[in-house]
This record gives sequence, structure tokens and C-alpha cells, in this order.
Amino acid sequence: MRTYYATFGCKVNQCETENIRQRLSQLNFVETDKIEEAELCIVNSCTVTAQSDLKCRQFMHKVKKVNPCCAILLRGCMPQALQDVAKSLFDKRQCDIVVGNKSLEETIASAVSYRKNRERAFTISKHEMGENFDSFQNGEFTQKTRAYVKIQDGCDQYCSYCIIPFARGHMRSRKLIEIRSEIERLSQSGHKEIILVGINLCCYGKDFDDGTRLIDAIETACSVTGIERVRLGSIEPEMLLDSDIDRMAKLENLCPQFHLSLQSGCDKTLKAMNRKYSVSEYAELCQKLRTAFPDCSITTDIMVGFPGETEEDFDESLRFVERIGFAQAHIFPYSQRIGTAAAGRAMQIEKAEKKRRAEKMLSVCNESSKDFLTKMVGKTVKVLFEKENCTTFHQGYSENYTLVKIHRENVQKSLRRKSFYVIIEEVADGYCIGRITD
Repeated sequence: MRTYYATFGCKVNQCETENIRQRLSQLNFVETDKIEEAELCIVNSCTVTAQSDLKCRQFMHKVKKVNPCCAILLRGCMPQALQDVAKSLFDKRQCDIVVGNKSLEETIASAVSYRKNRERAFTISKHEMGENFDSFQNGEFTQKTRAYVKIQDGCDQYCSYCIIPFARGHMRSRKLIEIRSEIERLSQSGHKEIILVGINLCCYGKDFDDGTRLIDAIETACSVTGIERVRLGSIEPEMLLDSDIDRMAKLENLCPQFHLSLQSGCDKTLKAMNRKYSVSEYAELCQKLRTAFPDCSITTDIMVGFPGETEEDFDESLRFVERIGFAQAHIFPYSQRIGTAAAGRAMQIEKAEKKRRAEKMLSVCNESSKDFLTKMVGKTVKVLFEKENCTTFHQGYSENYTLVKIHRENVQKSLRRKSFYVIIEEVADGYCIGRITD
């Protein structure tokens, strides 16, 4: 069966789609990159914002318009968290098979069943307390230089704006022996860099009774022969201890890039969000990381227009973000998610005002990003090359996740999956340009 894959949302979703793709390939599903040719389209959804839901629905509408005979399998966070919405889409025949995200095996079984009998189906299993980590793995990202390794799922934080705990269930972790096994297979497949991902990565190990923590998973990943780089997904600032940083700093192949989710630079707003840290604690952590990892990049997510956020609160957040100086930041307006604590609160911010604040915050973050890249000029960095950009550039990422390009006219052969030291010579729009050292 010719199958098209569409992924929305986070790195965990990307990891899960890759696993589904590999498993179905083993069962003789043939991947196509053309919707017009597909018999089945698997949509791995995201529901973190209303915009995420909209993008998913618009894509499914496009598929049905372009290829009315193509069946759509909708899976993931959106149907899991918003079952009534998913049932409506199913009843209106905007999708043909619906499954949640409790088990990737459910997705595989549903696809195989549809291929056999062509029957529509709606199946969503409920997440339960104490459920095991879904250790669905293949360990071979065939066409990729980097590979995602999912080590944690679920969240028990219940930030007042966030629907993800309802979509992903309670926190659960993967055993260290399974993590090592998958990374060893990835290394044997030629991968040089792996990224440890999870829904709430810093909660890794909390469901174990032996004191295992995220740092143990990081050390396990870094110890696998052949892996040149280990990178971390998003981490919660209040969960990174001084002892963790000390151990991390001793790992030569741990990439000095840290995505610390901020959300707001105002203590009043953080408290209303049910975040578990203050801006001073966040700033102190940034300083500790920059001391332990010189030239590290710190990236983040920032929300604007949270209910009750006054202009003074926003200005405070803006000043804090400017002071920290992020290498990159994802800016997004607050999105009302039914079922969360913040959805029914008074003082909801108008859409136009949220847009204005997002644009203002983005302007500050763009300047910080330019400053970060400018400071890279003159430095020699190790770049793992991922692909060639037509006939113009080779490109890859430095250890601190700076996008680096070199002119292809200087090096004709492919550099993919190879590492070279590069001297940074200039800054362009969102990336650096350099040359390979002799």
C-alpha cells in the first residue's frame, strides 16, 4: 500500500513517525512523497495550540481534495486529547481511521487492518496511571544524519495553559538498557549524532524507584561507541541540579546546546502559569551553564498574551529576555485550550494585542540571535554536515547548534555524515558561513 506520512509538532512526534514508517516498511507498505499517489496518508497530529489543530485539519482537507480515494489515518495528540473533535472529523469523513497515542502498535495494527478489509475504524485507548513506557523501536533512521531517541513520555506538571498531560498521560520512562540498545543500533547504521527527546525530558527516571535521573540516560548515550554527539531536547529549568551540570560538563560528546523552556520572564505570569521556577532561578541556571559550557547556546520557548498579562508584565518579560540573550527563541501567543485551568480565566487578551506582543518579542529575540551568531565569527567549530543545498552550499550544524554553510565551489565532493573543523568567517540571515580548515 502506497503511504504518505505527515508529521505535526514536536521532536517526539517526529521520532514516532519515523518508527511507524520503518515498521510499516517492514510490512510492505511503500512510502511515497506524493499525495496524489498515496492510498493511505498517516497524519501524526499535534494539539499544543489551536493553530496546531487548524493546520492538521487544513492538511487533511487538502489530502481529500487532491486525492479523494486516499484514506486518512489520524493519530496522536489531537484525537487523544480532543476525542469529540476527532469523532466529528471521523463522522464527517474528513478522516477514515482514528487512533490515539497510547501505543504505536495500535497505529500499525490499524493500518494493517485497513489494508486488509478497507473498513473505517475509530479506536482510542485511555492513558492510565502506572502504564509502562511504550518501547516501540527500530533503531534505524536510514536517510538521516541525526536520529531521535525517545526516552520519556507523559507529563504530570499541569501547567495551567497546557493540554499535553491530557494528550500524553502520566510520566513514564524508558529503561537504560533499552536506550543503550537502540543507540548502539543507530551507531551501527552510521549515525553520528542522536537527540534524546521526551514530553518532559527532565522527569526521566522519576517513575523508577532506584534514583535514576536524566543525567544517567545522558551518560549512557554518551558512552556508546561511534556516537560523536549527544544532544538534548527541551528541558525544564527547575529540574536541572548543580550535580547534573557537573557530570554533564565531563562528557566530551554532549553538545553544548540547551533548550530551556522559559514561557515568561515575569514572576507573576510564571506563577499564574503554574511554572515551578522564578526568573532569578532561571537566570542563575543560564549563568551556570554558560560557565560550565563556554560558547554554549541557550534556546527557549516564550509565550505572550497569557490571561491577565498586563502591559507592565509583558514589558518585564521583554526586558528579561533581552538580558538573557537567547541564541534562538520560539515565540507564540497564548492559545485557549478547553479543559485547562487558564481557559476559563478572566482577562483574556485580544488576538490583535497578542499578535503585537509576539512581533515585539520576536524583534528582540532576532537581535539576540544575530548577536550570538556574530560572536561566532573568527572561531573554529566542528561541523557535522547533513546535506548539500543544491549547487551552492554544503551545510551542517556545529556542536552548539549553529547552522554553518560552506561554499560548495570550494569542496565538490559530498560531505554528508562527515565532521570537519570550520573557521567561521561571516554571518548571514540565520546562519554562519565559513571554510574548512587545512
